[in-house]
Amino acid sequence: MSVGETPITVVGNLTDDPELRFTPAGVAMARFTIASTPRAYDKQTGQWKDGTALFLRATAWREIAEHTAESLTKGMRVVVTGRLVQHNWQTPEGENRSMLGLDVEDIGPSLRFATAKVTKAQRTGNAPARPADQWSTATPPAPNGGWNAAPADGPTEPPF
Repeated sequence: MSVGETPITVVGNLTDDPELRFTPAGVAMARFTIASTPRAYDKQTGQWKDGTALFLRATAWREIAEHTAESLTKGMRVVVTGRLVQHNWQTPEGENRSMLGLDVEDIGPSLRFATAKVTKAQRTGNAPARPADQWSTATPPAPNGGWNAAPADGPTEPPF
């Protein structure tokens, strides 16, 4: 995630089957809505009370879009992580509108009230390559620089 993005995790139920589409370039996109309703126990009545439901429109791309459409269906409880985004538009009457949405980073079934059998998907090879982890290199530090280098004219012991 980039600086300034709003990461969020939502637990809720799918309101319908994910809708899988493809862009003209052939990139998979799945859209679905997650309904999340908070519940609180009322000690006076001894019953659970539902709060106001949150309906959040979510979009998944590429392989995760295809996996979502193949694996999840209406009513399933899911755990979704992603970035909160705001969509702005103008109506034909000239009124400005906005809506919050979720760009999905990861999704899976909630195992709180269900079980799942996971099958590892075969990689298609068209996913963008992930950058190499710059912190796990086996390259030794430069002889006269880097974090581990001692100052050329100073002590070799740490200052603490």
